[in-house]
This record gives sequence, C-alpha cells and structure tokens, in this order.
Amino acid sequence: MSSLRPTLADVAATAGVSVSTASLAFSGAGPIAGTTRERVLAAATELGYSGPNPLGRQLRQGRSGIVGVVVGDALRRSFRDPVSVQVLDGLVGALGELGLGVLLIPGSNDPSEPPVDPLVLSAAMDVAVLMWGGTLHDPVLDALRRRNTPLVVVEGQQLDGVAAVGIEDRSGTTLAVRHLLELGHTRIAVVTLPFDRTRGEGPATDERIDGIVYEVTRRRLGGVTDAGVVPTVVYETPASLVEHGAAAGRAILSGPDRPTAIVAQSDLLASGVVLAARELGLSVPGDVSVAGFDGLDLPWLAPDVLTSVAQPLAEKGAAVGAQVAELLAGGTPERVVLPVALRIGTTTGPVPV
Repeated sequence: MSSLRPTLADVAATAGVSVSTASLAFSGAGPIAGTTRERVLAAATELGYSGPNPLGRQLRQGRSGIVGVVVGDALRRSFRDPVSVQVLDGLVGALGELGLGVLLIPGSNDPSEPPVDPLVLSAAMDVAVLMWGGTLHDPVLDALRRRNTPLVVVEGQQLDGVAAVGIEDRSGTTLAVRHLLELGHTRIAVVTLPFDRTRGEGPATDERIDGIVYEVTRRRLGGVTDAGVVPTVVYETPASLVEHGAAAGRAILSGPDRPTAIVAQSDLLASGVVLAARELGLSVPGDVSVAGFDGLDLPWLAPDVLTSVAQPLAEKGAAVGAQVAELLAGGTPERVVLPVALRIGTTTGPVPV
C-alpha cells in the first residue's frame, strides 16, 4: 500500500478486484454484485479510504461544481447591504440543494483598477451569475461570453441568449411616485444608486443622467418620469449605504427651496435621508415625505417605518438558483420578472401647507 494516503488502487488490491470494479462500487452504478461491493467498502474502511476525490470526478465529468457570482461591487460594501445579503442567501440555499459551491467575485469599484477581476478570466465555474450588471458594454459580461460560460444576469439588461432574473422596479418606482402625487406633492427630488463605475456623488446634470450605464439606476429613474414628474434634483450617490443617503439628504434639504418629498432608489439611501431630516430639525413626514425601495425591515429607524416598494429578495435568489439548475441540465431558461408591491409606512404624508 502507498506510504501516503490510501488510493482507490490500494482498496482494489486489498479487496482483490480491479480498479474499475472498485470504482463502480463507490459510484453505486453499473453491473457489480452486492457481495463484491460490500468487500470493496470493507477494504476501504480497513484502509481509511473515504472515497474518490470529488474534484477529480467533477473534472472527468467536465464540471467544477462551482457557480461564480460576480457581486457588482466591493465585497465590503455588498455585505453591508441587506439587499445583497438576502439575495445571496436565497441563491446559496438553492445552489446548496444542487450540491454546488459558490465563488464570490467582487465587481470593479475603482476606475483606476482593471474593470474585470482576474477570477472572471481564469476561475473554474460551471455557470456565472452577474448580479446587478449585464449592460450592453459590460466588460465582465463580455469576458464571460468569450469563455462561453453559461450566464444568469440579475436585474441587468435583457440580452439575447442570456438567462435573466429581474423585478418590476420601474413600475414599482412609478407606484411610489404616484402615491406622493396623490398626497399633493409636486416638488419631488430623487436620490439614486450609482450611475457607473466612477461612482460620482452630488446633483447630476442632464448630460450625466443621459449617460447612465447601470440599468437598475436607469430603470428606477425612468419610473419617476413615467409618473409624469420632473425631479427638482437628481442626486447621485456612490453606493447604497446609509451614510450616502444622509449626505444626499443634508444637501437636498438644506437649500432655500427644498422639495416636499424625496424618492430614494434603495431603503438604505432613504433611511439616510430620514436621519438627515431629523438632524436638520425637520419632521418626517410633516415637513418632508420620504419613500424608498426594497421593503427592508429597519427596526433601528424607529419610530419611523419607511414607505417602500417591497421586492421579494430571497425569492429572487432562489429564482436565480433555478435558472442555474436549468442551464446545467442543458435547458434554455425563460426570463423571470418578479412582482413588487408598494408598502405604505409612516414616512409619507400630505404635502405641507
């Protein structure tokens, strides 16, 4: 026997069978007598052999057993965002039931760095999931297509030959804006997610808005105009974090002609706006109404409960997992678009008199 860890050949020799027969005993398939299988397994137990190397078996099958998930931002920011965490939780749970592992790959978040992480170019993966990406000129998408890696794009642009999972975020944003219009608001500002890799911060010019690259930002801003509203200001933020929403809120609400309502493209941004209003001595919703997007449970914002467009976060992750399974089975998944719903909280009210 080998002086190192026991091998399948050692087990075969001890059991008095060929290596191919020993392999069949572990696979549970093929023509092999029950007594022979028992003899092989007994030899394995005697030698302390736990079974064939699963990586080797996967590679022989042309599979790595790994799904690469490009998160679209730096991991340190993604894990501070409950939206990212809940979607990933739903996805990882679905993939775990399939016996698949997950490789998390950070998105590009610094324009001075290469736009494509080296793992996108070289890591073994059976399917890639591109979170919050999939624009026409996305270099990550292009790199994965060159590798002929099966793809699922989450909340990106609908592309030919690419599986996709999205939500009704444009129409959901319209619901939130119409709710504000029904309350009498006409001066409405918007706090947005990032426009592109440069992750700018501050009031956006018309030229800047016309050049929005990220599809989620563009769609949700489109939902505002669909409601017939021209925002008093469109304030771009570099990430969906509370501190960026607070900075936007302070800037928007400190001016002499402040809006009576603010729509934010995420709940974390909206909660930051609420905190900024409190800091400035403004009442929410007495002086300013605030609406968000995501439907997160934010107990630390008490006594306020955000008015928000709720999306099915865990279900979205599970839907991505189902598309991964279909791709691995050789299928062509149909695009999935999940519904959203307006959840009215305490942060929106009638326009101030």
